[in-house]
Amino acid sequence: MTIKEYVKIRKEEIRDIVSKMARPPFLVIVQINEDAGSTAYVNGKLKDALELGVKAELIKLPIDTSESEVLKVIDQLNNDKKVDGFIVQMPLPKQIDENKIKLAIAPHKDVDGFHPLSKLSPCTPKGIMNFLHHEKFPILSKNAVVLGRSNIVGKPMARLLLQDSANVTVLHSKTSREDKEFYIAHADIIVVAIGKKGFLDNSFHYKSDAIIMDVGITRDETGLHGDAVANLPVKFQSPVPGGVGLLTRLALFENLLEIVGDNYGI
Repeated sequence: MTIKEYVKIRKEEIRDIVSKMARPPFLVIVQINEDAGSTAYVNGKLKDALELGVKAELIKLPIDTSESEVLKVIDQLNNDKKVDGFIVQMPLPKQIDENKIKLAIAPHKDVDGFHPLSKLSPCTPKGIMNFLHHEKFPILSKNAVVLGRSNIVGKPMARLLLQDSANVTVLHSKTSREDKEFYIAHADIIVVAIGKKGFLDNSFHYKSDAIIMDVGITRDETGLHGDAVANLPVKFQSPVPGGVGLLTRLALFENLLEIVGDNYGI
């Protein structure tokens, strides 16, 4: 099944759940940047919300908004009982400390799953794992390689794979090329999230039944590109665009449903 087909099925299931609720869940998105990629992503989330019957609101703040003003908005949202969950869209302007923002969001409203006390997983790793489970790709005792060690994707991705008893190796900018070649050649599951266009290419060797989940996205004059070149000789490779980005957006609403689940007995 393609990722688009999977997302369509899950959206129908979520829409059915939402339609049975006493009121639609309420999601707020706070954006403080003029980043084209972020804006496209936010618009996608608002479109998803409309499709799913979820109430969504965008709070767009000027790019010169001070950190204290953003924290004030977060405090208001934390205490607004009508708002079930909210996110602050990354990246943030340089005058705002990303860690302070993440920690200021109440864990019970943290739809992104970034707060250390949040019970939710960040959306990209969660979306990838849900897809792997749905497709029944074997994970137990398989060799999984995660390229990248960010707090948003790499580290939580490794943690979720470990929870499913995969043998997990995290590769990063300080890993030698020789070691990267070795671990990639022996990997059953590869998750690449380093933001380097076409890093995984035919100069590496792959197992024929390997799975590649491509998180990276680079925009240039020729369009959108992933961290892997297309059509590598593996069993499954997520496309860019139309791949992990769709899973991430879907997982946001899955997280939102988890947040409101207790209230609605889901």
